[in-house]
Amino acid sequence: MKRHLISAADLTRDDAVLILDTAEEMARVADRPIKKLPTLRGRTVVNLFFEDSTRTRISFEAAAKRLSADVINFSAKGSSVSKGESLKDTALTLEAMGADAVVIRHHASGAPHRLATSGWIKGSVVNAGDGTHEHPTQALLDAFTMRRHLAGAADGGPTHHRGPGWGYLPAVAGGGTGRDLSGRRITVVGDILHSRVARSNVHLLHTLGAEVTLIAPPTLLPIGVETWPCEVGYDLDAVLPKSDAVMMLRVQSERMNAAFFPTEREYARRYGLDGERMSRMPEHAIVMHPGPMNRGMEITAEVADSPRCTAVEQVANGVSIRMAVLYLLLGGAEPAPSTSRTEESK
Repeated sequence: MKRHLISAADLTRDDAVLILDTAEEMARVADRPIKKLPTLRGRTVVNLFFEDSTRTRISFEAAAKRLSADVINFSAKGSSVSKGESLKDTALTLEAMGADAVVIRHHASGAPHRLATSGWIKGSVVNAGDGTHEHPTQALLDAFTMRRHLAGAADGGPTHHRGPGWGYLPAVAGGGTGRDLSGRRITVVGDILHSRVARSNVHLLHTLGAEVTLIAPPTLLPIGVETWPCEVGYDLDAVLPKSDAVMMLRVQSERMNAAFFPTEREYARRYGLDGERMSRMPEHAIVMHPGPMNRGMEITAEVADSPRCTAVEQVANGVSIRMAVLYLLLGGAEPAPSTSRTEESK
């Protein structure tokens, strides 16, 4: 893997499979009485959030703590950012505090890339969502969920060995189960225009061999979508019978300053998933949602609360994926230096 995780498009198939296989091992930690590994002891992870978040921020915090890292949660509200401090000065402050990794969510597309390439910090940068651009760890946890449901359980799981006190060490890139999502048909429905989740999923699922179809009103498709590695359509009912997974996206009204569709009722009628539509999906097919949900609009309560809906499972899988990402980016397979930053500061 590279030093940073900024875009799902940066991941090769081997990179993606390595993360997914490592996450399978990390998921086993959740079944232990003590849900911790000493892998990142002495490392510092900063959650730098310029946008409100519940699932992603808490998920990254839980992931870092389960790996025994020190965690600093930074919210733009109530900080010097609200007084006009620049991203550069904020980054320099974090570097001075000894951040080994910065997990950043920002309203401006490209902010994580700027942080990673600026030289302001020496640690790894993880994109936790930037504007309407990308959200790579969400795509990874979605792929992890799909693989578990659509590719079957691992036969004994990937081959690993344990270092002295350092948790699980993945075998080789592309090793382990070696499973991807080849031939699976994934349908992503809704507000593609404003969705960083959709963009990351299209890139990652294509890398993993899946066939992706986007379904949305023409007004909610971005310019240039025809160049994406996927199919584009407007008829939800036509694709449901041949979909292995259907991902419903939230209509992001907060990012809209115009009328993109006539009424909410009309949107729900044409692009919402209800029980009758769900019944047309293959028996093995699952319904996904990155959250938060607009119940009654893109998805009905009947579908959201159905055993076929994986929304809650996706949240749990997010912790495992983010543990895997932090583990691999921060070199968790090797012991921390005998003289760490923490020790030097004493």
